Amino acid sequence: MLRVVLVLVGAYLLGALPFSQIVARLAARVDLRRTGTGTVSGTAVFEVAGFVPVAIAGVLDILKGVVAVLPMAGSRPWAAALAGGLAVVGHNWSVFLKGAGGRGIAPALGATVVLAPEGTLVLAFGLALGRLARRTGLGSFLAQALLTPVLVVVDGAHGALLGSVLVAPMWLKRMMGNRPPPPPKAAAALHRLVFDHDRGSGP
Repeated sequence: MLRVVLVLVGAYLLGALPFSQIVARLAARVDLRRTGTGTVSGTAVFEVAGFVPVAIAGVLDILKGVVAVLPMAGSRPWAAALAGGLAVVGHNWSVFLKGAGGRGIAPALGATVVLAPEGTLVLAFGLALGRLARRTGLGSFLAQALLTPVLVVVDGAHGALLGSVLVAPMWLKRMMGNRPPPPPKAAAALHRLVFDHDRGSGP
């Protein structure tokens, strides 16, 4: 049991490694927390530094999810699922950035690559569709909404656990954003959940 606890703590700390922030600092000398929306994400890296830096940051962030779940992937599926969820939590609320972070999609992709490749396809398709339609927030929301049902069909209870622990921190971060939602707060939080931006501030 001690090994499981250590793996879970390590998964959070691994997820908290702010590769997007590091790459943005090195490539453009920019603190992502103080530019644009304040989100430490691949999209923010692309806006300040371009394609190559965002590709590097994206691969590293995906690897966080892969490495986090590997120690338990073959022996304890439930612990591997929790490790994937904690990697997303660390990515979204990084202890190294005083609670700032991204949206968790990259480490979630990494976790599903190992534990449920069907989930990777769902998340990637939603991102691709959103980018084509220039509605990345909406596309990723639809993919996240489909993730748990798809994984339940594929892997029953284990799929339900994995989908839930990945989606919950992604949706919570979308609703919380980087600052309190404007009034009316309930409607603003719902708009953030679906579109990942406040009314009037997105495409």
